[in-house]
Amino acid sequence: MSTDKEADATADFQGELDTSNELPSDEAIRRTEKYVLLDRDGRTHTFQSLYTGHHVARRVLVVFVRHFFCGNCQEFLRSLADAVTPDALLQLPISTFIVVVGCGDPALIQMYADATACRFPIYTDPKGTLYDELGMVKTLTLGTRPAYMRKSMTKGIVDSIGQALRSVPSGLALKSGDHRQVGGEFLFEPLDVATPADEVAEHVVDVEPERKRVSWCHRMRSTRDHAEIPEIIHVLGLQEEAADGQAKHWSRGGAANVRKGSGQSLAGEIGRLQQAE
Repeated sequence: MSTDKEADATADFQGELDTSNELPSDEAIRRTEKYVLLDRDGRTHTFQSLYTGHHVARRVLVVFVRHFFCGNCQEFLRSLADAVTPDALLQLPISTFIVVVGCGDPALIQMYADATACRFPIYTDPKGTLYDELGMVKTLTLGTRPAYMRKSMTKGIVDSIGQALRSVPSGLALKSGDHRQVGGEFLFEPLDVATPADEVAEHVVDVEPERKRVSWCHRMRSTRDHAEIPEIIHVLGLQEEAADGQAKHWSRGGAANVRKGSGQSLAGEIGRLQQAE
């Protein structure tokens, strides 16, 4: 007879978890505002400072990834980096940006950025407190293969092992983060499309950060269950042909019509603003 502990371990590898994509409440977001994240240099940043405040884009997609040696998440970020560039985001009528949050040692962030060609800032939540508060879960199940994965599983595993081995001399091989932790994507947007008066005023001091809400989110149900790239493009309000040169790939893989997240972003409003220009 198997023990409860053995049953729980076996369940880690069976099917996909039935997680919720319910949008975080305003109360939940307020609780996380002062949570501390680390950048590649070990400097601290509040979670709130990533998505609101002076010199921060009005719309911010926060991508939570697994441990820093995870080949599945690295593939997702490579595909995202190819499809959604900073230049493409600059074309949107409402300032939009992307940040990435992992759960390993901050000393591995540079390696991770190099491996994924990620052009967006990367932070880390080594204790996983933010993951827990926002409802992300832990599992080792693979789930179905997503279209954003271009490497074979074997190649991905070999590359991940290589990254870990190269980190042995620095003592970071076992500090990539919780291997059972999975992530998701959360889009923070303003309550009002109109630009706040303080944003256009010059020399403004001590202004309260613009209030934001999570308008769309997706929580992973397996270790390779990030939202497909076409869905990210859609919720950000980007033109697919301008943002992604692999439209045929997404169409052929069926990913173009896959929608994993829930909520309603300002994409429709952005489309209307672009037409009015």
